[in-house]
Amino acid sequence: QVQLVESGGGLVQAGGSLRLSCVASGRTYSSYAMGWFRQAPGKEREFVASISRSGLRTYYADSVKGRSTISLDNAKNTVYLQMNSLKPEDTAVYYCAARRGSDWFTKTEVVDYWGQGAQVTVSS
Repeated sequence: QVQLVESGGGLVQAGGSLRLSCVASGRTYSSYAMGWFRQAPGKEREFVASISRSGLRTYYADSVKGRSTISLDNAKNTVYLQMNSLKPEDTAVYYCAARRGSDWFTKTEVVDYWGQGAQVTVSS
């Protein structure tokens, strides 16, 4: 069992930055790759970014590529999502995700554990 707790969401103006954090706990945490997804009102949950268990491989959705960075701090069992140059269309609930295995992932269907979500609102 893996527990995921997000923090760092909030209200920011367009062009601003936010850093989301996700602390993971559980005895088998080291066996999981990590990722971030988001869900806007009335839309399906979509992939944002993912990172391999080693932290050496990352993958981003085209919508955030070049503006966001996903990273791991294994000493703190924490995965981060740094988001810059935020746009109103980035407004959504952001979910941390864990998938058993070593490599990054993009599909919601393969996620084993979800966090509770963190609201990010970008005003124009």
